[in-house]
Amino acid sequence: MRERVDAGPAMCATEENTIRVTVRAFAMLRDLIPADNVVEVPGGSTVGDLLTVLSARYHGLGDALLTPTGEVRAYVNILKNGRNIHFSGGLETPLEDGDTVALFPPAAGG
Repeated sequence: MRERVDAGPAMCATEENTIRVTVRAFAMLRDLIPADNVVEVPGGSTVGDLLTVLSARYHGLGDALLTPTGEVRAYVNILKNGRNIHFSGGLETPLEDGDTVALFPPAAGG
């Protein structure tokens, strides 16, 4: 089920300045955020901006993904269009209309 999330009037000056990004959450993050939803953010936004919007909307998501200093937690993987943002600018990775961002929490197993 897809949920449309608007960044809100404070972040979106006009409709034409927004981009739509599909966000997919996996494993325990699905308890915090819908597994698959489309988020509108201002054009020129970064992955970090997207996470700020999502964290404000979904209680606990920011703490699950980011350290208190705002860095991606160890073992959390965030992919933009299938590529780990660690290799493309981290939280400053720019977003474009139609991108897909996948959020993977730490996984354990044996």
